[in-house]
Amino acid sequence: MTATNKVLTIPGLETVYDTLATAIDQAGTEKTNLFLVKLALLNANALGNADTFGNHVQAALRDL
Repeated sequence: MTATNKVLTIPGLETVYDTLATAIDQAGTEKTNLFLVKLALLNANALGNADTFGNHVQAALRDL
């Protein structure tokens, strides 16, 4: 398997942030956790690497 080093530009990250914030608002408080788990699973599947996904989880947990 060949690793890809695709990264988003700052404007791309801002678009992702806006999309995520809008989707969280759309999901509503009661369904936010379910939405985030579904989104994480879809992205983990697209990533195709459980170890990399685990590293991303640990990075996201830092400095909460």
